[in-house]
Amino acid sequence: MLNDIVDTVTPAGNYNRAWTRVLGAGHLTLGLMTPLARARDAQADFVLETALAARADALGIAALWTRDVPLIVPQGSAREAAVLDDPFLWLAALAAAAPNVAIGTAAAVLPLRHPLHVAKSAWSLDRFSGGRLILGLGSGDRPEELAAFGATAAPEILFRERWLVLRAALAPAQDAAARAALLEATGGFVPHPPPARRIPMMAVGTARQSLQWIAAHADAWATYHREEARQQGRIALWRRALIDRAGGADKPFVQSLQLELLADPDAPAEPLELGLRAGRHALLGYLERMAGLGVAHMLLNLQGTRPAADQLEELGLDVVPRLAAMAVV
Repeated sequence: MLNDIVDTVTPAGNYNRAWTRVLGAGHLTLGLMTPLARARDAQADFVLETALAARADALGIAALWTRDVPLIVPQGSAREAAVLDDPFLWLAALAAAAPNVAIGTAAAVLPLRHPLHVAKSAWSLDRFSGGRLILGLGSGDRPEELAAFGATAAPEILFRERWLVLRAALAPAQDAAARAALLEATGGFVPHPPPARRIPMMAVGTARQSLQWIAAHADAWATYHREEARQQGRIALWRRALIDRAGGADKPFVQSLQLELLADPDAPAEPLELGLRAGRHALLGYLERMAGLGVAHMLLNLQGTRPAADQLEELGLDVVPRLAAMAVV
């Protein structure tokens, strides 16, 4: 029965608070990947990170995000290894430190996690935070992790199957079809009561799925930075998929951006891998163009030698106040 369920458009009023703050604001919003002050191959400084989260909240940053990296696997030419805390516990700590900002996974690796466990964690975190969770989900891109968790055979199939169970488990009470499908799948038992409002489920990357599948099942789609003309083409493909598989629903497009915000506000933009090195004025021009193309939320991953706290301060004082004028087209 779960395989027969295709997600329907949910009125914005039925989503949780995070949707309104981050994805349904009507203008471009900014989020930050955490931890913010990362030291190579080292665990995050919890006291510093919660203080930065509180400051981001006070400065009007819309969302704080984190990744799901179960194993410490060196990657890239520098063989850098990410040492990250459990994403749900980490976000719970940030939510307590920053009482207004939305929190999100970008992304929890669904083939490595049982969907009922993910549902329980997401339901609890959304409840504790007062409806501030966005659940970003991916299929994983580290072969070592997939092998260790026994998910090598068909992670794309695992992702689809577990997404459907998770969606049913997180369905609001009024979604009778999804609740019935969950009961059938679990023998009549549920992991938790239904959430008060729908928790947005966002596909991150391709998740080894077609864009049509994502359009039919996800509440939003997040992908990485591309050169502007190429990104415009991806957004056009997304809108076509929404017409074909979601009845033309206006589901948000989210983009990540590796950003080195330079101290000189007039510094021109230069390309970074999956992002930009730029001064404030060039960044504002870029963000305005991206909003014009249809990007609803920009997820920034701060880079470079300039302290993250300094970059955060400039973003909050000089960039965030300008975002309300950047309507998403």
